[in-house]
Formats: sequence, structure tokens, C-alpha cells
Amino acid sequence: MLADDPIEVLRPDLPRGRFRSVLFDFDGTLSLIREGWPQVMVPMMVEVLLQTGTGETEAELHRLVEAFVMRLTGRQTIYQMIHLAEEVRKRGGQPLDPVAYKHRYHELLMRRVQGRIADLEAGRAQPAEWTVPGSHELLDGLRRRGVVLYLASGTDLHFVRREARMLGVDQYFGEHIYGALDDYRNFSKRLIVERILADHGLRGDELLGFGDGYVEIEEIKKVGGVAVAVASDEVRRRGVDPWKRGRLIEAGADLVVPEYRDHERLLAYLFAEPVT
Repeated sequence: MLADDPIEVLRPDLPRGRFRSVLFDFDGTLSLIREGWPQVMVPMMVEVLLQTGTGETEAELHRLVEAFVMRLTGRQTIYQMIHLAEEVRKRGGQPLDPVAYKHRYHELLMRRVQGRIADLEAGRAQPAEWTVPGSHELLDGLRRRGVVLYLASGTDLHFVRREARMLGVDQYFGEHIYGALDDYRNFSKRLIVERILADHGLRGDELLGFGDGYVEIEEIKKVGGVAVAVASDEVRRRGVDPWKRGRLIEAGADLVVPEYRDHERLLAYLFAEPVT
């Protein structure tokens, strides 16, 4: 791999060719429907904290909120809202129930993305327009290799199922689509990873993961799996987002890719196959 290669290998000695199951995150890893969600969540939270009247500037609160929002990316949305409630309480305020904050965020986010969803449902937009480039081809390649595919998202399950169906990626995962539940303690990416290993009798190095959030990279690495960081620039849909790349390397990523345009070579590398 060359220094300027879009496939950045951070751990040359990683175990290759042993994978039997593959876990994917959804938003930012396969789906771009919710592109721009931080530009909805962060300002909403900053506005809530400004109302506590502590005298902190908007810029100070923006830095604070952005830090904890991104640290919790990949976990269920409710955890970001629980943290917001804690920050309100620390400032002497009386927070709403975290579920109320989550509902407010979803209402604001839907205003941003409802046009995208409507276009997909009406056929005015094609699934490839709202997926990370090369997603379908990558999933095809993995399916041909006979691995079992799992999808796990911190977004509410009913949204994940609906959006995966609109993007035509649900077919690759079958029953193995997981998302946030009302009883949030009964879902986490850690639990999904443990289930995959137990159900298939896998060693950690037989699990491959793709994600653009801190949490999924961390959980894959905890069990000895191989983690591919998808540091995609979701706006330009080409190239690496440097900030995202840095965070995912901190989480322990083994490889970094911008998207999946070079899916054939990526899979050949991961599965220790000759490159044709």
C-alpha cells in the first residue's frame, strides 16, 4: 500500500483471511440519509445549555457539546441526551427527561432529511445517491465470500429498518438488523458483538467490523477483531474527513478508508487474496 493510498493500513500485522462474520454501523458507514446530523444535534444542545444562564459563551458550549456528542457517536442517541441532561443539572438547571430531548432532536432532524426520504420513496433519487460510494458493491463482495453480515445502529430500530430498506441494503442482513430500543439497556453494540461471537462460536480475529464512530471501533477491538474505520467526507462524498480519521485512529482502527470505491482491492487485502 502506497503512502497516498486511499486504503490506509495502520496495523500491517493484522490477521487477514479468517473472517466469518462482519458487523456494520449504519449512518455514515453505509447510509448518508442523515448526513449533517451533528449540525442539528449540537446547536439544539447548545441552545438548551445557554438557557441555564451560567454566562458561558456560545462558542464555549459548542466545544463542550461537540466533544461529548462525538465521543458517544455509535451508542444509542439516548446516551447523548442523558449526558445533556447531566450538563443541565450541573449548571443548576432542571433538565427535561432525556427521552423528551431525543424527541426534540428527531423532529429537527426529520425537517433536514425528509426531502431525501421523500425522493427515495418516490423514486426521484436512487439508493446509490444516499449511500457511502461503493456500499452495495462491497456488500455484494462480502456476500460472495460467504460471511454472515450484521447491521447495528445507535439510531432507533424502526428508522434503521425503514432506511435500510429504502437504500436496498436490508437484503444483505436479513434478520440481523439491530437498532436502539425504547428499553435502551437491552441494546448496545457490545451486546451485539458478544452475540455474534457466541452464536457462531467465533474467535475475535474471525470478526471484521466497519464503522465511522468511536464506539463500534472500540468494541470490535476489545474482542480482538479487525476494525475498518470509514472516515468519509459525507458532504463531498469523496476523500477522508481528517477530524473523523483522527478520532477513529484514537479508537484503535486497523485500517482507514474514505469510502468503498476501491472495494475489490480492499476485500482482496482483508481476505488475503491475490490482487488481479
